[in-house]
Amino acid sequence: MNRIVKTDDVMGGQPRIEGRRISVLQIYEWVNEEGMSPEAVSSEFGVELADVHLALSYYYDNVAEMEDWRERRKTRIEESEDEQPSPKYA
Repeated sequence: MNRIVKTDDVMGGQPRIEGRRISVLQIYEWVNEEGMSPEAVSSEFGVELADVHLALSYYYDNVAEMEDWRERRKTRIEESEDEQPSPKYA
């Protein structure tokens, strides 16, 4: 059974753990950018350790796709920041 799924109506189709709103990219970032161990991710977020490893494997098997998702997120953040009104100072 493949526990990494993509469904258009959940998280915009981003690869994620089945039944959860935890994306492959989030798991990759927690482990490789924030320095969490796979065991810590499993414990902290209630994810099966095997699913953490599946997510990491998916990331490394699909680096171009995952970097595209990262770029999409960055663009969305920048666009939402542009839409925010500037604070008024007295």
